[in-house]
Amino acid sequence: MTITRTPVAAPSDSPLSNGLKQRHLSMIALGGVIGAGLFVGSGAGIAAAGPSIVLAYAISGLLVMLVMRMLGEMSAANPASGSFSVHAERSIGPWAGFTAGWMFWILLCVGIAVEAIGAAKIMTGWFPGTESWIWVLLFMAMFCAANLAAVSNFGEFEFWFAAMKIAAIGLFLVLGVLAVLGLLPGTDSPGGSNLSGTGGFMPNGMDGMVIGLLASVFAYGGLETVTIAAAESEQPVKGVARAVRSAMWRIALFYVGSMLVVVTLIPWNDPAVVADGPYVAVLEHLDIPAAGEIMNVIVLVALLSAMNANIYGASRMSHSLIARGEGPKALGRISGGVPRLTVLASSVFGFFAVLLSYWWPTTVFTWLLNMVGAAVLVVWGFIAAAQLRMRGRLERESPEKLVVKMWFFPVLTWVALLGVLGILVLMARQDSTRVQLYSTGGLALALAVVGYVRQRTAPRRTAAPKG
Repeated sequence: MTITRTPVAAPSDSPLSNGLKQRHLSMIALGGVIGAGLFVGSGAGIAAAGPSIVLAYAISGLLVMLVMRMLGEMSAANPASGSFSVHAERSIGPWAGFTAGWMFWILLCVGIAVEAIGAAKIMTGWFPGTESWIWVLLFMAMFCAANLAAVSNFGEFEFWFAAMKIAAIGLFLVLGVLAVLGLLPGTDSPGGSNLSGTGGFMPNGMDGMVIGLLASVFAYGGLETVTIAAAESEQPVKGVARAVRSAMWRIALFYVGSMLVVVTLIPWNDPAVVADGPYVAVLEHLDIPAAGEIMNVIVLVALLSAMNANIYGASRMSHSLIARGEGPKALGRISGGVPRLTVLASSVFGFFAVLLSYWWPTTVFTWLLNMVGAAVLVVWGFIAAAQLRMRGRLERESPEKLVVKMWFFPVLTWVALLGVLGILVLMARQDSTRVQLYSTGGLALALAVVGYVRQRTAPRRTAAPKG
């Protein structure tokens, strides 16, 4: 018989606020899909997969849509700042919520460090002679302070960051489509020459396609934050439903659409695609003045946006875990509707990871990066497993809560689970990703063991005499 435990509430002065307005949540949902990984990291995927990168992004995009739909179904039925961690605990067991939640927290905190380092690199390029650690400290302090003050500050930052990213990617798509059609002054339509020439649509065969697929999967990480934010919005159920329902066209337009524009306009093996990034390469091909600096501004915005979102997401996830008795109670206090101690703890961990990149860049920091290399896949696996078990209970007990429904349940849920497992198998086959897979697997196993031990021993601790 499985022993479960009653969640223990952490000390708090007041509940989390509902300070996020619908416009904040809508823009977070729209802009959250556009990250620095799309602007910069997609170059390596194009170099490996060639024009078939479009297919790679479409396949991984379909998987992400299924995951977001499942997460949306559970989050609309039970909005919670712990999102999938709460759903995993309710559907699978406390050990699952513990594993998924703390793995996601580590992933976000490492992400804070990576984004801070990337933003500092851009700033030192603009201001030669300045030290990168100064910029890291400035950005960390700025977003930590914003998240400490009120959730509306996070929402307002993300609103404007998202607006700038959407405007940038929208303008890029308009210019790209005009160039593809030969309607942009000074350009001729390339037709399909870049899609079928230079080795064909899949120049490096299935191996290249697989590398492109793996690169595209990790570009989608971070979409889960919108369901965390929805719990602090004015209308959480409506907000989750709207965000999830718009996921399909956002992914199709921003990711698949922009990749199609890139590989149609310029040869996939153009050295500038990797050296400068695919978007810079296209803008320079179109003779857009100062293309490199324009993209640096956009990438900086994307990095700062991700930093802000990760501090927010990490603080809410850790607060939710603590409130359920899965973390140090001393950090669980809320003041002014904000879990300030978990905001500070998440920011400090992120800054410590930055220091590791300076002290031990090729050893400890690389090991830390590898540990979270496949973490998003582990999270997606928990989401699918939780939804598979929760759906039946919702239909029996609270059918009115099924505001968002997973398509063709349970068939597509199993398809998503098999898709996650398939990607993990592909990672095991590639030398470049095998270490990440094993490192993440080790972290997941360690967290699962700790979570399971806590689950089995907690009732005994609770029943023990005081003092």
